[in-house]
Amino acid sequence: MKAISSAALLVMLAMSVPQAAAQSAAPVAAEAAIREALQKWTADFNARDTSHICELFAPDLRYDYRGFPERDYQTLCSLLRRSLQDSTKTFAYSLDIREIIVSGDLAVVRLVWTLKMSAPGAPATETKEPGLDVFRRQPDGTWKIVRYIAYEAP
Repeated sequence: MKAISSAALLVMLAMSVPQAAAQSAAPVAAEAAIREALQKWTADFNARDTSHICELFAPDLRYDYRGFPERDYQTLCSLLRRSLQDSTKTFAYSLDIREIIVSGDLAVVRLVWTLKMSAPGAPATETKEPGLDVFRRQPDGTWKIVRYIAYEAP
């Protein structure tokens, strides 16, 4: 009986190793996918590619930017497209990811966006926008922002 119990224990341990390895690899893969999505969005924004500018955001997006009312996906996409189509201004975003925490199908990203903007007849500006983005894994496996909070740094 003891030999059977030992054999059963060994089988259970052997079966749990691949599952544990897969579980520890999942957050690493999710973090890499989220980093890639943020970098792609930055490149699309800086290239003024309005055809892909809303792909980072889920349709059920809600966000808060200090000093403004809560906004949604449609409002953000309209604002982004309108801004990028304004050829009188030059925009450039850069990104500093401070932390990514993944738990199942949700992830939280602490980051700071730096926006440089210039327009004819006006001094160039640079703003830092710290924020917290909440990503959710979508049914197709991609990660999209469903909530975010941002503000302009003092």
